Formats: sequence, structure tokens, C-alpha cells
Amino acid sequence: MSEEGKKAILCVDDEKIILKSLKGQLKSHFSTNYRLEFAESALEGIELIEEFSKDGIEVLVIISDWLMPGMRGDEFLIRVHEKFPAIKKIMLTGQADPKAIQNAQSNANLHKLISKPWEEAELVSTIQECIS
Repeated sequence: MSEEGKKAILCVDDEKIILKSLKGQLKSHFSTNYRLEFAESALEGIELIEEFSKDGIEVLVIISDWLMPGMRGDEFLIRVHEKFPAIKKIMLTGQADPKAIQNAQSNANLHKLISKPWEEAELVSTIQECIS
């Protein structure tokens, strides 16, 4: 696997349709140089990051929803940040609580909040900022 193949972009959202849409948009821009991974919950996202870390795969960017069952996006991003502070974090949401956004900005070094429905160009340029 090439060096770039050892770098990943992780999308976390409990809605399969959102993950499918993200996959379609990101594939054309990033799949040749980066591994694209998708998780349907924060816990699944944490498991993937742990697994990748053991396998020498660096997660560069996480794109996470906020409103998810089990663990909300701000809590998820804070947990990830505590263990993997170098990962860039983007929250993609239609209904984040202002306190949750502040929480993620203060405690998870949130790179950017993007509102749903999002513009593909904004998402792609934000990811490119994170990986360059």
C-alpha cells in the first residue's frame, strides 16, 4: 500500500443516506490518495480509529454528525481529541445545539462546522484545508 493509502478520512453519521451521499462526493475527490471509511455510530468510529492506529493507518480528518443516538458528535470528537489530537475534526449537522458546538470548539479543537444540507464544494475545500 502506498504512503497515501495509509491515510484515511472517516465519516460518522447514523443516517445511511448521509453516509452514501458523502461516499459519492468524497470518492471522486479523495479515493485515489486516501482511504475513505464510514461509521454509523460514534462507538463504531472510535473502534475504527483504534483499529487503524494499531494497523499504522493515520486518520487525518473526521466528518461527524452531531445528533446521533448513544453519543452525540461533540462528545465523540472530544473523546477522539483526547487520544488523537492531531486528527482534524469537522462537524456536519442540521441541528447542533450552540452549547455543543462551543463544547466541540473548546474541547475537541473543532476545525469547522458545516450545516446540512451542505455544499459539496465547501465540504471538499474544508477537507483539503485539513489535509494540506
